[in-house]
Amino acid sequence: MPGLPGILRRRGPQTGGPAPDTFDRRLIAPMVLGSVLNPVNSSMIAVALVPIGVAFGAPPAQTVWLVSALYLATAVGQPVIGRLVDMYGPRRLYLTGTALVGVAGLMGALAPSLGVLIGARVLLGLGTSAAYPAAMRLIRAEAGRTGRDSPAGVLTALAVAGQTVAVVGPALGGLLIGVGGWHAVFTVNVPLSAACLALGALRLPKAGRGERRPVDAAGMVLFAVVLIALMLFLMDPRPGRLYLPALSAAAACAFAVRELRTTDPFIDLRVLGGNPALLATYLRQFLAYTTAYSYLYGFTQWVEQGRGLGPSTAGLVMLPVSATAVTVSALTGRREAVWGKLVTGALIQLTGCAGLLLLGSASPLWALVAVAAVMGVPQGLIGLAAQNALYRQADPAHIGSAAGLLRTFMYLGALSASAATAAFFPQHADTPGLHHLALFMAAGSVLLLVTTLPDRSLAALTARTDPSSPSAPSVPHPPDSSTESTESTTSTEPGPSAEPGPAPDPHPRRKA
Repeated sequence: MPGLPGILRRRGPQTGGPAPDTFDRRLIAPMVLGSVLNPVNSSMIAVALVPIGVAFGAPPAQTVWLVSALYLATAVGQPVIGRLVDMYGPRRLYLTGTALVGVAGLMGALAPSLGVLIGARVLLGLGTSAAYPAAMRLIRAEAGRTGRDSPAGVLTALAVAGQTVAVVGPALGGLLIGVGGWHAVFTVNVPLSAACLALGALRLPKAGRGERRPVDAAGMVLFAVVLIALMLFLMDPRPGRLYLPALSAAAACAFAVRELRTTDPFIDLRVLGGNPALLATYLRQFLAYTTAYSYLYGFTQWVEQGRGLGPSTAGLVMLPVSATAVTVSALTGRREAVWGKLVTGALIQLTGCAGLLLLGSASPLWALVAVAAVMGVPQGLIGLAAQNALYRQADPAHIGSAAGLLRTFMYLGALSASAATAAFFPQHADTPGLHHLALFMAAGSVLLLVTTLPDRSLAALTARTDPSSPSAPSVPHPPDSSTESTESTTSTEPGPSAEPGPAPDPHPRRKA
């Protein structure tokens, strides 16, 4: 992986712990494995929707809730659990979340009805919400401990892992279905959960005793109401359900009042409002993943129903997406180049949408593979660019909740994509529906391009020296006066058993 050799070096020769100027490589395996639990579950289900629908006699408009349920739970769970990670440390949230994944896997494998299966997906969404905020918190803390400005190799590894399994997921799902039926896409979570629990218990640093601080439960509940009410309406926008957007708006007003008045808010709206660059990153994340997931779910269903291929073959057709995504990320991961990656990714997304408009029920297999290869390029560019932008733009003391919100906007894009898929494929994934979906995806790509092209401030984010370079600047270590940290210990040099507190910000920003 680009950048990793210079960061993941030897451990300290005397203590067996991490060297003082290098990233602790023992953290890589639990961070990466935990972070891929959500994308692998979100993508495997794509090839299982049709067989699950057949098993329970449910049309696509109902089975799409298997997608929406996970993303509703995750859109709420990521920033909520990210905030708890900021307050109480990554280890305990990571272990609790990955344990829930195993429980959800068993529940789904034994589900007697579609309703229970949807419940299992909700539990999966909550359980998989802990690992990514925990990983970003650990990366930021390691940057502060080592004095390395930006662990580009580690960030790239994290992004590439998520991108890879998100696209390999349909092929894996098709293989599992061929071996053990659709139940297998749930059962596989049991060994994955066990592996995460073992690695997390052995390698993640234990938290020191910190100050107990109140949790903004009211703010979290209001935030959940805002998202759930809005997305429930978008999934089925009918006049009789207009009370849902009204409820979402009312909850949003109450949430804003609550967060502005409380001394320890769930989401600090003053700081967030004073950081327009981060808000723009969230918007771009939403637009990019609306297009990406529309392709993932819509194209895969069309390949099975409109083109007439089986689940296993449909999964194999998606493999070129993974191949090009990994190749592009590996070639470009060492350079941040946020603006260039976003612009290039948006343009190539538009090219892929044009390719979808040329497909039909008689299209040759090579044409489907070619479109998949094109759509993999933005997968390798946009996600990495957004993650690098967030790492630079977010307040280090709130990196967990900020990372959670980045994933929330990603899943909001996925929810919008699933709503679009249900609208364009109400009963059957046919070719006219695919073409309408392609136009919808093209509109999102155009908006991504329009919001990125004039924003030249993104270029400033790339004016950094590679942290693996000998000339890389050190991160200053001023005294930490933040009251946010609850992870500090009596030791001034955190070792393998001490969980690091928030890292100082190497690039301070003016806050509201």
